[in-house]
Amino acid sequence: MPYLSADETTAILLSLKIALIATLASLPVAIAIAWLLARRQFPGKALLNVLVHLPLVMPPVVTGYLLLIGFGRRGPFGEALEACCGVVLSFRWTGAALAAAVMSFPLTVRAIRLSLEAVDRKLEDAAATLGAAPIFVFLTVTLPLALPGVLAGAVIGFAKALGEFGATITFVSNIPGETQTIASAIYSSTQTPGADATTLRLTLIAIVIAAGALALSEYFARKVAGGAGRA
Repeated sequence: MPYLSADETTAILLSLKIALIATLASLPVAIAIAWLLARRQFPGKALLNVLVHLPLVMPPVVTGYLLLIGFGRRGPFGEALEACCGVVLSFRWTGAALAAAVMSFPLTVRAIRLSLEAVDRKLEDAAATLGAAPIFVFLTVTLPLALPGVLAGAVIGFAKALGEFGATITFVSNIPGETQTIASAIYSSTQTPGADATTLRLTLIAIVIAAGALALSEYFARKVAGGAGRA
């Protein structure tokens, strides 16, 4: 197979960068939301659950459009971010990371929530009866036991972020070297006559990365199931 061109390499590296930042930035929030959904009863819990999972069922372009009107340079959040921090999201790679984080967030939360629900509550109660504060119980008992599920959620979220297309292209467009990810690069090559080799190379690379991420996520999911079975 011929070597990758400079543009192809840039798109792949940018995709990995965006997916990694999206995953790392959203993971603490995902853990907190998953814990709330798994461990607490509160007014509006059903609404929160709906909002978390909404990006899974809405057309991605709708999510991208909402991000554009909210975080664009004229949007309320985008204008505030630019005024206070000099951060611009629309038509920048940072916006692509935001779109990828939003689209992958439901999958990450779901995996972590299932892992938290599999943790034996008796172990948490035992630590609490010994005088441990709730945050200490979470950090020393709950989180370590749920760690395989957290890692599974992070990996599957990374894979989803890596392949995100609809919301990203709507929010930040398809700018080579700035916002062109591997998914949008594949789309561009399919629209270019004689670029079949480029499309095939990028497609194979995307398949390999996605398959590897899914295999790793499945491994961690099995660890969760095994732990629950032993409990």
